[in-house]
Amino acid sequence: MGNVYSAHNIASYFIYELNESHEFVNNISIQSLLSIVEKKWHQTFGHTAFKEIVHTKEESYAVKEVYETYQAYGTNHISLPATEYYLKYGTFQLVERTYSVPNFTQEEEILVQVALAHYRYVLLTTAS
Repeated sequence: MGNVYSAHNIASYFIYELNESHEFVNNISIQSLLSIVEKKWHQTFGHTAFKEIVHTKEESYAVKEVYETYQAYGTNHISLPATEYYLKYGTFQLVERTYSVPNFTQEEEILVQVALAHYRYVLLTTAS
């Protein structure tokens, strides 16, 4: 049984992975990857991958919250994940930090890597 994660955290994973391999990533590609993960997650685990509501293909996004977070980039490259504000228990100071990468299980990691491979394949076939 797979875990349920924040879509922001999975988007952070994709941003780091694609930047590490020097590949272009923007808001549209993040939404495409999130929809691929959602489909594969349902096929494998029988439930959604995200805490947030996942929208249908008729929308220009899969996860509205992630879409709105990266909307300011337009079609430009995203080099770092968005930030969130974190209040440590017992303190009165907000800390700004990037969204963390999920600690996937081995099966989840394979599934997300398959989604990345599928995305790269579609990108290459579209470019050719």
